[in-house]
Amino acid sequence: MFKKSSPHLSAVLQALFVTFLWSTSWVLIKIGLRDIPALTFAGLRYSLAFLCLLPLALQPAYRGALKQLTRIDWQRLILLGLLVYTLTQGTQFLALAYLPAVSVNLIMNFTPIIVAFLGVVLLAERPTRFQLAGVAIFLAGNVLYFYPASFPSSQWIGLAAVIVGVTTNAISSVLGRSINQDAHIPALIVTVISMGIGSFFLLGTGIALQGLPSLSLSNWAIIGWLALVNSAIAFTLWNHTLRTLPAMESSIINSTMLVQIAILAWLFLGEGLTLQKIVGMSLAGLGAVTVQLRRSRLSAQGQAAIISRASKHSRKERSEYQK
Repeated sequence: MFKKSSPHLSAVLQALFVTFLWSTSWVLIKIGLRDIPALTFAGLRYSLAFLCLLPLALQPAYRGALKQLTRIDWQRLILLGLLVYTLTQGTQFLALAYLPAVSVNLIMNFTPIIVAFLGVVLLAERPTRFQLAGVAIFLAGNVLYFYPASFPSSQWIGLAAVIVGVTTNAISSVLGRSINQDAHIPALIVTVISMGIGSFFLLGTGIALQGLPSLSLSNWAIIGWLALVNSAIAFTLWNHTLRTLPAMESSIINSTMLVQIAILAWLFLGEGLTLQKIVGMSLAGLGAVTVQLRRSRLSAQGQAAIISRASKHSRKERSEYQK
């Protein structure tokens, strides 16, 4: 009994550790933004992360997959890189330069809501009552958290940036799922190519618009840690946990970042939390999880149907061969 549950428990603990690393990123980014321009900062982080992962993608086991990429594959990976890294990560860093970390994270949690409605538009998927209830809970939590909504003029740039970021993040989630469902492209190749293209375009844009300032040893330490540990190692470890954990469980674990970031921001950044904000944030997290739980269940059912059809097709081929 213990041996059977051990791999699952290990995967859960690893996933929680990854979410903790990703949560600390928000604190480190806020600290780094005191000296480093937002777009240049983001570009440096993911460019270095790409260089860390590149040797893995060039191993013999992956060279064949690289050679088999078609023109359409490259086009889709380029688009994914621009959406995930250039736009989503670029605007997220920019938003953090103007807004509190908890506020940015809360707004970014609109992603599963937008993804659900993109399914309605692009895939003709009707939202269930379960999903609609989750959306209502999420919106109620956001209204409670931000009430009364009053943003200084200096924060409107951050609000615009995070709105763009959450939109591109949702679109990239749909595109990324479509690409990763294509079995002939390994997940590592998808990550490395999209990260390389998106990060270097982001870095070039950052240097052109904001310049490359003189960086201190502590600045480079933050960038290096974010690139190596919180990006390259964390993403690799997270992909490893996905081999054991179902999508539903991964979504729940990932949603704990909302609370983790709030606590870390309170401890290290001095971002206060009132009872109203705590309740609003909790409702928003519950609503986001509710939407993702239903979507994950439907996804699992769809995968089971595909496996069942493939199994029947395989049995039919064997039967015809025996005849």
